[in-house]
Amino acid sequence: MSLPLAERLRPVTLSQLIGQQHLTAQGSMLQKALEINKVPSMILWGPPGVGKTTIANIIAHSLDRPFYTLSAISSGVKDVRAVIEKASTEQEVILFIDEIHRFNKGQQDALLYAVEKGIITLIGATTENPSFEVNSALLSRCQVYILKSLTTDDLSQLLHHALQVDVVLQTMNITIEEEQALIQLSGGDARKLLNLLELVVNNLSNENEITITNERVMLIAQNNIALYDKNGEQHYDIISAFIKSMRGSDPNAAVYWLARMIAGGEDVKFIARRMIIFASEDIGNANPNALLLANATFESVNKIGYPEARIILSQCAIYLATSVKSNASYMAIETALAWVKSHGDLPVPLHIRNAPTSLMKNLQYGKGYQYDHHESLNFAGQELLPEAISGTTLYQPGNNSKEAEIRNFLKLRWKEKYNY
Repeated sequence: MSLPLAERLRPVTLSQLIGQQHLTAQGSMLQKALEINKVPSMILWGPPGVGKTTIANIIAHSLDRPFYTLSAISSGVKDVRAVIEKASTEQEVILFIDEIHRFNKGQQDALLYAVEKGIITLIGATTENPSFEVNSALLSRCQVYILKSLTTDDLSQLLHHALQVDVVLQTMNITIEEEQALIQLSGGDARKLLNLLELVVNNLSNENEITITNERVMLIAQNNIALYDKNGEQHYDIISAFIKSMRGSDPNAAVYWLARMIAGGEDVKFIARRMIIFASEDIGNANPNALLLANATFESVNKIGYPEARIILSQCAIYLATSVKSNASYMAIETALAWVKSHGDLPVPLHIRNAPTSLMKNLQYGKGYQYDHHESLNFAGQELLPEAISGTTLYQPGNNSKEAEIRNFLKLRWKEKYNY
């Protein structure tokens, strides 16, 4: 059985790689590093199918070094230590870790000593911002190279390159009459483009002359491609459906869309992050425990990972969907930001300014400030907004029992100033 088309066409030199000219062109940092045989540990950050794994293989091939590969999805600290132990008996070992952002802190820490001492040259691939997903100690020991989605021209070049050089496709009479559908469905992902091309060709292989059109591509794709693509349009559509289902207080729909994401391999931390945002934006002070549970969910799934993380995600999604809702806190900050934009940097009233020096005290900074805890109800009722927007009500409590308490609290204290 022959290798998939994407594997058959995988480049072995930088000059063969389509796209990423800022990294691979003559005179680029990576090209120079290969020429002098001084490749640093690095993190390759970019969307799927743009050449991260390929660049790692090219580096190992070009330098003729021992090359080990781990996947952060299936490997743990034990696997990392086993490679480091092997590397300590060899020289100039390259360790490639795919999806390194999925390693937890303990797994990443296991790499630190070996990278720092030069036992291994680490190449990590990630689709997530390494500033957030790779711990700072490891990140400081690596160069970060950013890879870009392939352009339409890059993808078109790759298509015709495949027809010209692939040993299997060369044996067929293939004409690409229209390429727009192939390129559009690939979403800037070279691997997806080649997989789709191969899928179309295989479906039409009984024809003596294969003519590829947009209509034929769409028909074949609709019958064969999975309905969840965690890096394309479906990614955004399904997370939107998930959020709207929780906002609409429908736990059944929320769990269904959650299951779609889990089955499609969505990053567990991405789902948990969105639930944290939802807990504050759509529930807020109507049920402050929602934010606590969402944050605990993020911490838990980060430690546990799939498959058990699905249980924790489900619990949290159902809790959020069945909670009372309020977007009052979200609307308050949006309104406040609009006022800041329209009124500029209004001066802080003198009586609530900080006065750490005698000069500031002489300028009346802090003069007349009343300490709230010395007053009845621990409330002084002083002016705390800039004079130009005095009395502006930015926060309106929502219509729920918890925020009704908040409204009564504010009415009792601010009934002469704010509209509650």
